[in-house]
Amino acid sequence: MAKESWQLNGDYFETCSCNYLCPCLPANLAGQPTKGYCYFAFAFHIDRGRYGSVTLDGLSFAVVGQSPGVMVNGNWSVGLITDERASQEQQQALTTIASGQGGGPMAALAPLIGKFLGAQAKPIHYQKNGMKRSVSIPGVLDQAVEGVESPAKPGEPLYIDNTLHPANARLALARSAKSHLHVFDLNWDDTSGQNNGHFAPFNWQAA
Repeated sequence: MAKESWQLNGDYFETCSCNYLCPCLPANLAGQPTKGYCYFAFAFHIDRGRYGSVTLDGLSFAVVGQSPGVMVNGNWSVGLITDERASQEQQQALTTIASGQGGGPMAALAPLIGKFLGAQAKPIHYQKNGMKRSVSIPGVLDQAVEGVESPAKPGEPLYIDNTLHPANARLALARSAKSHLHVFDLNWDDTSGQNNGHFAPFNWQAA
């Protein structure tokens, strides 16, 4: 059976438990996480999207998880938080896309996932303001980042480009102001201001 056609675009940001700058991207996921393991949380807000005839405009979702060591070695534990405002059809579409079951960029990560922790629908409040991003999912995820300003172009962030990252090959560099993750037996808190972050627009479609 042919896979459903779909397309999403919007804004994404993440934090992870590595110190800034995370070694994973420059090492193509082969770098040793700075704490020996890596917690991560990717938040996405869809400006425009569709899955077949199902409209996804204005919805958000988050992909959260933990890698026990070097990320390219796999065995990740990953869970999904979907927007509670979504209908049952929209929930299914978000799950299919974010899990990689529907093809597209997230499908490339599927071989690295050792355990899918499930999906939960929660209220998601996503904010974007210049070089700042934040997301609040009560009782689940509370995180924020601010871009690292370019010395050559004040008011713009530094970037890392031509990466294999599923959100975008070009990512702004950022530091996390806070990261609080408590769901699926994943428990991580950091308010040091030293851990890593990224943000970027994303534009996905079925491969």
